[in-house]
Amino acid sequence: MNKLTAIAAATAALGLLAAPATAEERPKGEAKLAKLLENRVAGEPERCIRLMGNDPLTIIDGTALVAKQGNTVWVNRTANPESLDDNDRMVIRKFSASQLCRLDQVTTYARHGDYYTGNIMLQDFVPYRLEG
Repeated sequence: MNKLTAIAAATAALGLLAAPATAEERPKGEAKLAKLLENRVAGEPERCIRLMGNDPLTIIDGTALVAKQGNTVWVNRTANPESLDDNDRMVIRKFSASQLCRLDQVTTYARHGDYYTGNIMLQDFVPYRLEG
């Protein structure tokens, strides 16, 4: 293994060993998501969602990724929600120009310092729409 590969592997391992959200942070994220989903009903999960223009994908600490589109809130609880940190920025490598899908690659970097912090493994996106 060459030196560059060893450094990349060590950096990746450190990102995977990042401390999970504490017990205090987790309920805050769940509470924030619950408030966002008030009066909404979950629909059928979908593998992909269409992101238009600058539709932001928001991180809710230790809980989920969220995208708002009109009256719909899309929630992705990810395979590793404990690693979600709203102090990170996401770099998304999409396989489709107009959709974000569960197989797309999401890498996170610290906003301050710009160092690698991990990968996000997407799951299906669940739409939540207003009742009535």
